Amino acid sequence: MVQPPPNVTIIGAGIGGLAAALRLSHAGLRVTVLERAATPGGKMRTLPTPAGPVDAGPTVLTMKPVFDDLFAAVGVRLQDHVTLEPEHVLARHFWPDGAQLDLTADRQESGENIAAVFGAKSALEFETFAIKMQKLFDAFDKPMMQTAVPTQAALIGHVMKNPSLILAMQPHLNMAQSVHRHFSDPRLAQLFARYATYVGSVPNKAPSILGLIAHSEAQGVWRVKGGMHKLAVAIEKLAVKFGAEFRYNTHAERIETQNDCVCAVQTRDGRIPTDAVLFNGDPRALAQGHLGQTPITAVPNDATEPRSLSANVLSFAARAHGLPLSAHNVLFADDPRAEYAPLIKGQTQTDPTLYICAEDRFGGSNPSDLERFEIIMNAPAVPDGTTHSTKERQQCQTQILDRLRSFGLTFTPQPTDQTLTMPADFAQMFPASNGSLYGRSPHGMMAAFKRPTARTALKGLYLVGGGVHPGAGVPMATLCARHAAGAIMQDLTLTSTSRQADMRGGMSTV
Repeated sequence: MVQPPPNVTIIGAGIGGLAAALRLSHAGLRVTVLERAATPGGKMRTLPTPAGPVDAGPTVLTMKPVFDDLFAAVGVRLQDHVTLEPEHVLARHFWPDGAQLDLTADRQESGENIAAVFGAKSALEFETFAIKMQKLFDAFDKPMMQTAVPTQAALIGHVMKNPSLILAMQPHLNMAQSVHRHFSDPRLAQLFARYATYVGSVPNKAPSILGLIAHSEAQGVWRVKGGMHKLAVAIEKLAVKFGAEFRYNTHAERIETQNDCVCAVQTRDGRIPTDAVLFNGDPRALAQGHLGQTPITAVPNDATEPRSLSANVLSFAARAHGLPLSAHNVLFADDPRAEYAPLIKGQTQTDPTLYICAEDRFGGSNPSDLERFEIIMNAPAVPDGTTHSTKERQQCQTQILDRLRSFGLTFTPQPTDQTLTMPADFAQMFPASNGSLYGRSPHGMMAAFKRPTARTALKGLYLVGGGVHPGAGVPMATLCARHAAGAIMQDLTLTSTSRQADMRGGMSTV
């Protein structure tokens, strides 16, 4: 009698869980995805506005080859399932002194823009910095991001074979120190130091090597037509085609074991026997007992602590007045050397830098009617059980709007505090996360080796998502899914290469 393929239960339908479900179902495994929300996407979420749904999480796609690879792995093309539109202006930057700078997908053009605003010396510094970050990105892509279980020994060996990397890495400097050595103009140092926040860090705590994030963006930024949520829906549909089952509004309560191996997941609707569990939530939730007592020791404590940053996010529709916005905009703090100090202490910033996504301005559009906005202000993670009072919400909303007004930007109608998502709200959406949006903090040179990898100490339990190696962000979580799916298939000794047919329960004979 032919043995049925193994069962894999995935808890969470964020991008990591979705990508893993697609890979595993295409490989022929029986996949069940449990999601406590009503829709797929996790942090790739949308909120309703009078102008239509607005992205309230990630807004663009970077590192496109990662997604090309995901779709190609199941025999299809990315462009046949989502419409991607390249964005020429990566971001428009505004400073309190009136300076304004566009960085674009054309590095030469970006250098010319820098020369026009900051002078020829700054343009040369930018070119030197861009070359160095490209070198670091290319050098560490394979031994770190593309590797399922990176080790310090392997990395040291790689660096020893390429000794010029030591100078480029500047291991004795943090990111703030590094960029200030690269750029004589403090405003450009402020701009490139800010990339630390893309992974939930602050510049004067992040290792200098994180400057390579700038290169990942410089490689290209794509808008997903209809919003990032469309990517989640497209992956879900493909996974369903290959046999995956998605159960929404379903809360996983407990992971069960037998003979020290995962055997089932208990939900409020019943028990699901399984051969493996892939957890697409914050790994800290396991240590905090959110899935029962057995998985508590599956992940070491230092793999989830300390926590990365959270955010205050306004998502709304309005008419904008007073500032020539692009699709992506950054309004910088007055004092680049002091703006992050409150965050390090777990406090609200008093002089924040703000990010604004004007979602309807992609491709250079300039709407005259209501348009959709997402505005982000960095915030510290919060203790478990934190709530935000109405007064705190109103104070946060007022602070953001006052900051925008200082640049001459106003909105009609003015967004209310009801359009605001704060750290405690994120903590409620993503249990045991402390509202942290990026998992473990990337502070310190060795932080990359502290993150958990796909396999855990509990046999049959695996991890995927932004809190897992190779790190936070949509591309990194998608890479993580490749690592996790590979580990599961290897450990379940999957020998059949036949994939499931379009109808669940049948097997393809092709």
